[in-house]
Amino acid sequence: MTAPLVEMRGITKTFPGVVANEDVNLAVYAGEIHALLGENGAGKSTLMSVLTGLYRPERGEIYFEGQKVSFRSPRDAINKGIGMVHQHFRLVAPFTVTENVALGLKGGFNLNLNKIAQEIGELSREYGLEVDPQARIWQLSVGEQQRVEIIKLLYRKARVLILDEPTAVLTPQEARELYRTLKKMAEQGCAVVFITHKLQEVMEAADTITILRAGKTVATVKKQDTSEKELARLMVGRELKGLRQKPAASRSATVLSIEDLRVLNDKGLEALKGINLTVAAGEILGIAGVAGNGQRELAEAVAGMRTIVAGRITIAGRVLEQGNPLEAINAGVGYIPADRLDMGLVPNLGAVDNLLLKEYRQERWGKTFIDRRQVRLWARELVERFKVRMAGLDVPVKLMSGGNLQRLLLAREISTCPRLLVAEYPSRGLDIGATEAVHRLLLEQRAAGAAILLISEDLEELFRLADRIAVMYEGEITGLVDTAAARVEELGLMMAGAKRMEVGA
Repeated sequence: MTAPLVEMRGITKTFPGVVANEDVNLAVYAGEIHALLGENGAGKSTLMSVLTGLYRPERGEIYFEGQKVSFRSPRDAINKGIGMVHQHFRLVAPFTVTENVALGLKGGFNLNLNKIAQEIGELSREYGLEVDPQARIWQLSVGEQQRVEIIKLLYRKARVLILDEPTAVLTPQEARELYRTLKKMAEQGCAVVFITHKLQEVMEAADTITILRAGKTVATVKKQDTSEKELARLMVGRELKGLRQKPAASRSATVLSIEDLRVLNDKGLEALKGINLTVAAGEILGIAGVAGNGQRELAEAVAGMRTIVAGRITIAGRVLEQGNPLEAINAGVGYIPADRLDMGLVPNLGAVDNLLLKEYRQERWGKTFIDRRQVRLWARELVERFKVRMAGLDVPVKLMSGGNLQRLLLAREISTCPRLLVAEYPSRGLDIGATEAVHRLLLEQRAAGAAILLISEDLEELFRLADRIAVMYEGEITGLVDTAAARVEELGLMMAGAKRMEVGA
């Protein structure tokens, strides 16, 4: 096509005190895969929310097939053929695939579910999105659930499909299958837009790339005319230094020892099935696996937040008391949870009180009453040391960006000089600049002699930081390898449960 299928011209969207998008232009053509890149707060999600009818812009115009359109709701957008697959799927777990696809369709009780199931089967075969129309969502893997979300849009005749961080919860094999599906959709005349922070993914899957920075369009380039290094520079507005080659781990004194650990999940089912692991001082042990295979339960058990059914956890020779976070803190455990805002921090409190959460018992702040003046001086020093950007020490942290929230959380946990640091998806949802800063902080802790248990779905991150990688599948360790000898394909098979290897601590 010589004209774009969908075009956004001069889009400006503001919120109180914030210009999210300023005069942004975006043109997406039928038959192409268009990547949208930018740091946290660059305006990517806001722009896509405008395109899908969630927000209405103060200025600017949207054109679909050359005709000016105005969307008052996501229903208006999907009726025109524009839909979005969100990072957190919008599916009803007890319902079948067919019932989820049928939700929101006109017809109500008169819908023919058998006919819809047949049409789902035809769509799944046409696009290589194999899924059982009669299966219930809770029975499906994460990758299969994502296929259902895509089928929902295809069933509604969507011609512009937007995917938010589409490979965040997929194995390498599932990611490659998704790329093939997206390319087939483009070949069928669809326009595909995907938001990602993974430059390698962009170079593998995209045809065209638009970069946003500080709410403005920086550039739109063809893949063949750019490189990962150039894209990174455009995203952050500067050259990234990159990480120095880390020295080999000494694996001297064992800090964390996990023996035959068995833990239940929130539904009362066994989440960890006899886990055995060790982590030494000055070592990063990476835990790979698709989300939902026991990683969260492992992290919470080590942090003293989950009761153990069997087995034991030892920190530097000290056996942890079951389900006692204070015991873990006193043993020297720092914990960076996956949900940094609602679990790691208190959203409505400012930086001072959030930093004090683990420190308020210390006598140095006063024996009877906390010396707030001393605490504020200490908090300001930490904020400056960890380069946390915020409007003020007392402003609620819920108003901060994801990257700055993570820096604040790291500042609190690292300032206690932990023996063991449990980092659960520490760079999830962060842009390349914030990710770089988090990685440097973790490597500094490793160099200082801390043991680090790093849980991540991002194999690139694990290969970059970890000394050894253990793979979790359905609550078990299916493999444990030295990073230098590990292969992505092999790890992907273990993540999918298709391969096992003998595992030692």
